[in-house]
Amino acid sequence: MKNIKNVPNYAILIEATFIAMKQLGGSGRNVEINEKVYAILNVEDDVLEILHTGNPNMSEIDYRLAWARTLLKNYGAVKNSGRSVWALTPEFANIEKVDGSLVERFRNISPKNKEKNESSIENNEEINIPSETKTWRQRVYEILLKMNPYAFERLTQRLLRECGFTDVTVTKSSGDGGIDGYGKLKINSIISFNIAFQCKRYQGSVGAPEIRDFRGSLTKNIEKGIFITTGIFSKAAKEEAENLGKQQIDLIDGESFIDMLANYELGLKEVKDYEIDAEFFAKI
Repeated sequence: MKNIKNVPNYAILIEATFIAMKQLGGSGRNVEINEKVYAILNVEDDVLEILHTGNPNMSEIDYRLAWARTLLKNYGAVKNSGRSVWALTPEFANIEKVDGSLVERFRNISPKNKEKNESSIENNEEINIPSETKTWRQRVYEILLKMNPYAFERLTQRLLRECGFTDVTVTKSSGDGGIDGYGKLKINSIISFNIAFQCKRYQGSVGAPEIRDFRGSLTKNIEKGIFITTGIFSKAAKEEAENLGKQQIDLIDGESFIDMLANYELGLKEVKDYEIDAEFFAKI
């Protein structure tokens, strides 16, 4: 088992993130960018599964990649074009690469305090917390973990309905072979799919065996399976879910689940805030 020292540092991840976005055509969602970075850096599976100590529904490398995107944004190289969607700015669209150490220094941390502040970041202290890992997300995560399991299933039911699913039902027994509910999804009011879902409040990583067990519970009349967790999925789990020789399983991890709750404002309400430009007032 690898330890946290094997996770690429911020400078390396900044450079890889920029390259990943170039390869993705200049924009991408969080998960697309992360997976492209894994491939560019050839990150080993056991490194991907190291959890961030202060946020156990996020891996350490994904936490640092959130930092990388935030620092690139502060540097002016990327911008948020929507929830969990990032795009290169016009000024950097034709630039091939960036210096990760330079971008990291743009954080305005003095050299003598740099090591101290990086240690604080890794210990999850609230110093320049990246926008994707603000404390509200951690509070939501804690609420989800403490929910009654049947309440969590009902929340999932409500979320799927908001996403356009119909006839969404939650099973009432625990002996259902791993299936927590069923529903239908109609596309363009013409084509419909029968779906089954499983939702588990995991604090950690879901592996390939859980995906295989869920797939094994699906009957022939189910065209699509959805596995939802508050945790993360291991690389092996993702590969198992996407196995071309088997029934495909869609995966929703904890971060994506919270993003969806925010998108549909289920138990969450966006609050507008302002960043104060103190220099503007000082020089006016």
